[in-house]
Amino acid sequence: MSELKQWMDEQARGVAAALAEINLGEMKEQTAGGFGLRARAIEFLTTVKAALFPTLYEVGAITPGHLVTLSEERLYTAAEQLRGIAKGVFLGLCDKLERENCTRKACNDRADELTLSFMQKLTGIRELLSEDLRAAYEGDPAARFMEEILLSYPSIEAVSTYRVAHELFDLGLPVVPRILTEHAHALTGIDIHPGATIGRHFFIDHGTGVVIGETTVIGDNVKLYQGVTLGARSFPKDEHGNPVKGIKRHPNIEDDVIIYAGATILGGDVTIGRGSVIGGNTWITKSVPAGSKVSREG
Repeated sequence: MSELKQWMDEQARGVAAALAEINLGEMKEQTAGGFGLRARAIEFLTTVKAALFPTLYEVGAITPGHLVTLSEERLYTAAEQLRGIAKGVFLGLCDKLERENCTRKACNDRADELTLSFMQKLTGIRELLSEDLRAAYEGDPAARFMEEILLSYPSIEAVSTYRVAHELFDLGLPVVPRILTEHAHALTGIDIHPGATIGRHFFIDHGTGVVIGETTVIGDNVKLYQGVTLGARSFPKDEHGNPVKGIKRHPNIEDDVIIYAGATILGGDVTIGRGSVIGGNTWITKSVPAGSKVSREG
């Protein structure tokens, strides 16, 4: 008998028991999810994107006549996936908080309502993404075909995921929106919190290293380059030394603003005025009037 096999035979069950004890203790502190939540959330995202962008996510040839049927199938699947995820999250939240009058039926009904509200928003999400695609085509001279942007640009991957996650965030689904945007972050290097508010016709050129914080508000027709941070300054702590939650921490970017590579804009009281151009590698912690040009040159 090899040393490894002997160890596995004699010790593996004890290690498994120790790991189970740790995990069960941590599960008592969790608010939501159940086993495999991350994998199920990403599977749901893929299904939704297959309905939004069949040319990107479908492998087989699609005829115009088949497109409606295929999209309908994806919508049914996405609805069932989301309903199951939401039900598990809400039940987990009830169990943790030990809420009075919190029943399985109430959680099921809440999951149904959330799923219905989300599905009703899908056409609007797709229309926003069409504008984002157009912004990328118009904003990048290297882009020769719309298909090229859809199939290869990290901005579309990150922003389309954000648009889905943001609706779920607004509908009050915990945990899952952040799973989705962090999945896109891992794929693209673009970190967009699902709580951020982003207007129409939005484009991130190149994208790597972009950070957009939770309370950021971005207007229409805004363009960012790689390495831009829309972040928070040091924020207040409560009497126990914990960060104060629920306050405006990230900047406001008004319509028609361009922010070049490496710029850092910090603070919830900071507004970049409409039509401004922020140069690369600038550091901004105060508001900038409309029409400004901020640069490190000279």
